[in-house]
Amino acid sequence: MVTPRPSHVWIETGQYVFHYIIENDVCHLVLCERGFSKKTAFTFLEEMSSEFMSQHGHKVSQATRPYSCIEFDTYIQKLRRQYSDQRGRRHLHQLREDLNDVQRIMMENIDDVLQRGTALSDLENKATGLSSLSKSYHKDAQYLNMRSTFAKIAAGGVLTLVILLYFFVF
Repeated sequence: MVTPRPSHVWIETGQYVFHYIIENDVCHLVLCERGFSKKTAFTFLEEMSSEFMSQHGHKVSQATRPYSCIEFDTYIQKLRRQYSDQRGRRHLHQLREDLNDVQRIMMENIDDVLQRGTALSDLENKATGLSSLSKSYHKDAQYLNMRSTFAKIAAGGVLTLVILLYFFVF
């Protein structure tokens, strides 16, 4: 006997497995072949339990005879056909695979968005660095232009002084 949750239990007996859940003082039991999915069996029981409680939950404490809720058997048979239908199981399996594919694609998309965010952050950092380098280059260029202007003025002044001295001395 294995109990993943206290209210969800299965008992293996040869080639069959009993699955049962106990909810609101009612035991819901199903017998399945060993190869039948435990998850599917418990999903069946949970769905059956939910419907039973909605239809007959108020009658449980007042039940005085066995089979007092026998009319619920039609719902059980309908649910059993739904779960035992091979096409339904294949459809559920295909649906599960599709959901897994969608989940995988969504995870990849999220990773792509995160990587783009990282790339944008890097690009923003580089742009900020280039902007500060550009401002520094602008200041250096202005300083060099000013020095060049002073050098030209000084050279012109020296040349003018030499010419004036040449004409006044000779």
